[in-house]
Amino acid sequence: MSTARIGILTISDRASRGEYEDKGGPAIHAWFTRVLSSPWQAVARVIPDEQPQIEAALRELSDVEQCCLIVTTGGTGPALRDVTPEATEAVCGKMMPGFGELMRTASLKFVPTAILSRQTAGIREQCLIINLPGKPSAIADCLNAVFPAVPYCIDLIGGAYLETDAEQCRAFRPAHAVAKPDAA
Repeated sequence: MSTARIGILTISDRASRGEYEDKGGPAIHAWFTRVLSSPWQAVARVIPDEQPQIEAALRELSDVEQCCLIVTTGGTGPALRDVTPEATEAVCGKMMPGFGELMRTASLKFVPTAILSRQTAGIREQCLIINLPGKPSAIADCLNAVFPAVPYCIDLIGGAYLETDAEQCRAFRPAHAVAKPDAA
């Protein structure tokens, strides 16, 4: 089984300048380390809240680094500099609005301000891009909600095969789905 490459993109002016410790990227990395049972490799970046830089990083992680999944953290709120969803939409051929809907629904169980978040997801070629909030606890809440559908989504777009530890997160694949690669 080949090693899946997963982009972890922190979007923060202060973290990119070294004024603030990036806690979102490490929280995402820790979540994947706990949940994924198949081989994977993180490709991490920290960049400022600048739409052209976000778009360039998403294209680079997808097209050059060949990530099957990119998870962003930060820049999804209503503030003027929060432009992650706009950058994601600009580089994706298909938007997947159900991801944002489910993440906000899950977050509303914890904070009433979840309705202010503009998380979204989209597909760029063979890469799924998911925008998460910046708060580490909200990252876990959102990934716990949507990740059961992520491996099958990546299967459908021709990306790397991801397996989860079912005790941590049970990924769903329909009975008719193709068996994992190298299983013969």
